[in-house]
Amino acid sequence: MTSELQLAIETAESAGTLTLSFFNRKSLEVFSKRDASPVTEADRSAEELIRTAIASRFPLDGLLGEEFEEKPSKNGRRWIIDPIDGTRSFIHGVPLYGVMIALEEDCLMRIGVISFPALGQLFYAEKGGGAYMNGDRISVSPIGLIGDATVVFTEKEYLLDPISSHPVDLLRTNASLVRGWGDCYGHMLVASGRADVAVDKIMSPWDCAAVIPIVTEAGGNCFDYRGNTVIDGQGLVSCNAALGSVLLKAIREGERA
Repeated sequence: MTSELQLAIETAESAGTLTLSFFNRKSLEVFSKRDASPVTEADRSAEELIRTAIASRFPLDGLLGEEFEEKPSKNGRRWIIDPIDGTRSFIHGVPLYGVMIALEEDCLMRIGVISFPALGQLFYAEKGGGAYMNGDRISVSPIGLIGDATVVFTEKEYLLDPISSHPVDLLRTNASLVRGWGDCYGHMLVASGRADVAVDKIMSPWDCAAVIPIVTEAGGNCFDYRGNTVIDGQGLVSCNAALGSVLLKAIREGERA
């Protein structure tokens, strides 16, 4: 385990412990950001903890987080942070929120760590080293038929948006099971083989960054609605390799049509 991965794991666990001190607290203060999304004192405190830990060890590295201004990189490396992914779940006392830390190096995702403190689950991966949950190796499912697939999603718009011919949107009617187990938790269900596809139609870089290395090192695929593996694209789809091949082929054929 590299020093960077070790730091990310230790820091995610520390930040997760901090969030638990706010979790289910009736007096939790909730604020609205400019985009009307909620933020809590737990989000801000956890991101401050993570930023301080990383800056003390790697002062030349950049930092991009959801709650504070970006710190530019001086060496081609950037840490991307989401202190609480699933803030709405957190506010409602639902334990499916995650603390996310990723390391981007030369525009490629190298490390991803996601801690689910209320569940006691820790997912992590480093490029070329496999993906793990609580120290055990994980892998995506072998399901290859859309009719057999379990699809998870975050926002209700995935079900309620107008009829679409996009291959990912067609899953909502053609898959075997469609459930709203969303945010980063849904993507980790895919990485660990408990679901086959996870869909988010709107994502920010901090929502995607830690997911990509974990899912890909578990043998799966991550791509946006255009079929590109990026952290600033149109949404994010995580899936096993078999269904990834089917969906990517259909997306590319649709773009050529």
